Amino acid sequence: MAKSNYITRNGWNVLDQELKFLWREERPKVTQAVSEAAALGDRSENAEYIYGKRRLREIDRRVRFLSKRLDVLQIVDYHPKQEGKVFFGAWVELEDVDGDNKQYRIVGCDEFDPHKNWISIDSPVARALIGKAVDDEIKVNTPSGEVVWYINKIWYQAD
Repeated sequence: MAKSNYITRNGWNVLDQELKFLWREERPKVTQAVSEAAALGDRSENAEYIYGKRRLREIDRRVRFLSKRLDVLQIVDYHPKQEGKVFFGAWVELEDVDGDNKQYRIVGCDEFDPHKNWISIDSPVARALIGKAVDDEIKVNTPSGEVVWYINKIWYQAD
């Protein structure tokens, strides 16, 4: 399944800051350290040189990824027309048949975070929630069977 290109404004800013940090601060420091290590002589047994070159490759790989990804990402801002329905960026409180509540925020695949209860727009739960309203029922197929949830609350908050 293809990744969606949606992201919140705050998520885009986080990725942009990471790119700027890697390019303007981290890479020059590592490049300098590699140059100093190379000046010490034999590079084949020089741990600082070997580690530095490896770190430079990691930084360059991440910079390339972030540059390409930021070019295709589409920032989705909140719009008042979204009130009352679940759309990208919404916080949703769900209740299962046992009465247990869970809260999730629907975000882009580049910013999902299970520790914050942020789920990707591409996840089965998010796909089932899109366009629904309070008191609607959603059904999601999981490896352990079908799960039913009811939407108790929907809200949007600024990042």
